[in-house]
Amino acid sequence: MQASSSNPSNFSGSYPGAAQPLPSRATDHREGPGALPELLPARMLNEFVYCPRLFYYEWVDGLWADNADTIEGSLKHARVDQAPTPLPNPDRAAQEHETIHARSVTLSSSRHGLIAKIDLVEVENGAVCPVDYKRGAPRPGDGAPEAWDTDRVQLAAQAIILRENGYHCEEGILFYWSTRQRIRLPITDDLIQQTLEALAKARTIATARQIPPPLFNSPKCPRCSLVGICLPDETWITARIQLAESSEPSPAVQLSLFPEAPETAPNNPPLRRLVPARDDEKPLYLNSQGLRVGISGGVLQMREKDELVQEIRLMDINQVNVFGNIQLSTQAIQALCMEGIPISYFSLGGWFYGLTRGHILKNVFLRREQFRLAERDWPCLQIARALISGKIQNQRTLLQRNHIEPPANVLAALKHLAQQARSADSLETLRGIEGMAGHLYFAHFAGMLKTDDLWKQTTKNQTPFTFDFTHRNRRPPRDPVNALLSLAYSLLAKDLTITALAVGFDPYIGFYHQPRFGRPALALDLMEPFRPLIADSAVLIAINNRMLSPTDFIQVGPAVALKPEGRKHFFRAYEQRMDTLATHPLFDYRVSYRRMLEIQTRLLARYLTGEIPQYTPFVTR
Repeated sequence: MQASSSNPSNFSGSYPGAAQPLPSRATDHREGPGALPELLPARMLNEFVYCPRLFYYEWVDGLWADNADTIEGSLKHARVDQAPTPLPNPDRAAQEHETIHARSVTLSSSRHGLIAKIDLVEVENGAVCPVDYKRGAPRPGDGAPEAWDTDRVQLAAQAIILRENGYHCEEGILFYWSTRQRIRLPITDDLIQQTLEALAKARTIATARQIPPPLFNSPKCPRCSLVGICLPDETWITARIQLAESSEPSPAVQLSLFPEAPETAPNNPPLRRLVPARDDEKPLYLNSQGLRVGISGGVLQMREKDELVQEIRLMDINQVNVFGNIQLSTQAIQALCMEGIPISYFSLGGWFYGLTRGHILKNVFLRREQFRLAERDWPCLQIARALISGKIQNQRTLLQRNHIEPPANVLAALKHLAQQARSADSLETLRGIEGMAGHLYFAHFAGMLKTDDLWKQTTKNQTPFTFDFTHRNRRPPRDPVNALLSLAYSLLAKDLTITALAVGFDPYIGFYHQPRFGRPALALDLMEPFRPLIADSAVLIAINNRMLSPTDFIQVGPAVALKPEGRKHFFRAYEQRMDTLATHPLFDYRVSYRRMLEIQTRLLARYLTGEIPQYTPFVTR
């Protein structure tokens, strides 16, 4: 029995036509770089019949994600996935009169390029019968229960392999755990032909490196573990909206994207929110200087002067952030890498140095497209226009929401600059527009700070610092508000670097920000629309809600920085903002800002691979 990300059922779904990629897409060949293994696992045929896009993600991109179904399947499969036991050779099996059971048998077919790990092979009366264990229930038939098409193909692939290895195989058995039923499946010529046709189609898709489009409104999607990566409904609705609104839609995309979808938008089903609103795991911030971190039994142990001060399970965290002089043991780093949990390193002042992560991503094809398009002016300008116009719109919205009396002329100017950004003719022009908008925005940033006279009176005899803000300064920040802004931008750049890597991008190759040594240019690109909504808002939360006071800051030379206790309070404000639910303007569902970062990054990937006509930034209402 294989743990599968698919729902063990055979719901039908429409398959939209393949979207065309951007021009000059290179075609990979099997003998070239990134060639796939010659032998295709029989389980991948199961996934292909269930959903070609799921097959592509797992086999070509090497992606995997667990959910309750896959974990349950893995636990049940552990019962039958015992140490391999020998299978008699074909001559001996043909003469065998006693029933023999061989478990976890791995065989391959060089003729058809297939390999399978068969859960159980029963040898009886000279014939062999593969037995495949499945987590779910069989398909209800007119009379007796029936095997699902996906399971039929997988079992037939096992029979093909057994036959090529010289065994006599005329039937297979599927055992469904949920109902404890055995379904016998005759291996007919029609079934063999159906399986070989599926194999040929799967190889064609894998060799072409062209990802199949998502299923349309399919009931298979909600229980698929890769639905957060696939974003089926989001991809469909984004393409439909953009093609409807575009004055010059791409003919290739327009003609090929919706051949089997309903013709009219009103008849389309509503978008389903298939991704969770929030993650169960949370970031871990290590801020106490001199802390030593080890691991025991999947639990991180924080010690201070040999005294255990805290324990946190690996399963409860999604990243580790290390500030200053904190030591992680080699064993802890290895365990975090194995679990795919990135470790980010910062200076005491919040400067983002870099990160450590494991080899959890096998896909290189998205990065190839990223590198290719980053060298072309037009795609870079299109993406940059969207990002900067979105940033200016969100700056305007933040002023409207938080300024004590937002000047009408400033709001009008920002609206006009956002419109100009959408039609800028070069990156240089766009940078000028961004600079003018930033000047207007920060000139009125102080109007969003609620630093009343009573609070100033209570702190004036304790510290020379105030939360008065006049203009943006950095490298180093020279007042508390600028220190908070710099730290918030550093945290946001870190989060988007991690997100870009998780999606499959190289975070150091951008479209708006130019490559520079040690600078995550793509992460800086992606964070532009989120600077006001996440970073600036976190600063406002920390100051206006009295989570910080001027006594939490210290001056070192010309630089102003937070004290350790102050950093702890600001991390809480930042994560509070990250955990806030926001409504996506296209999809009309609410997810946390941390989840929103991933959705927007995946939509950029959809644009680069030609699945949607353009990239739309996140703009709050």
